[in-house]
Amino acid sequence: MDISKDKASIEAILFISGEPVPISKLLKKLGIKERDYVEGLIESLSKDYIDRGSSIEVIRAVEDRYTMQVKNEFSLLTADFAPKSEIRGAVLKTLAIIAYKQPLKKSDLVKYRGSQCYGHVKSLVEAGLVDAESCGKTKMLKTTSKFSEIYGLESSTPTEIRKFMESILK
Repeated sequence: MDISKDKASIEAILFISGEPVPISKLLKKLGIKERDYVEGLIESLSKDYIDRGSSIEVIRAVEDRYTMQVKNEFSLLTADFAPKSEIRGAVLKTLAIIAYKQPLKKSDLVKYRGSQCYGHVKSLVEAGLVDAESCGKTKMLKTTSKFSEIYGLESSTPTEIRKFMESILK
């Protein structure tokens, strides 16, 4: 095994992917069977970025996935340069309310956002960002692990998502 080449390969994959990469996919792509070896390389890569004082970080996202992202303190600075999200305006506001108040009854969401939120929820479910489970005559809404991956969260628990959202608003 060539440690430098393997580490550089992992860095290239994480950089270009644009989304969290499952460790199983890294193992397969690199033709490596030792999970601990790859995790060690990822930790070393992460430490390299920390030691340099980089604005980029390598983190473990949900479900044994890893990603490279801009550190939170640089997100406002770089926001205008990031690819534009397909989710905009009113739908994004609806997603933010669901994420912050989850689990949230759809009937309660209608009280906050009005009847237009029915279409928003449909779009968010189709995009895989929100789950809508039956709960009596309404639906219970919560974000998915894909939501957590997109926003670079290590956990998809409502408490962690709420903390993340509060940190952005500070």
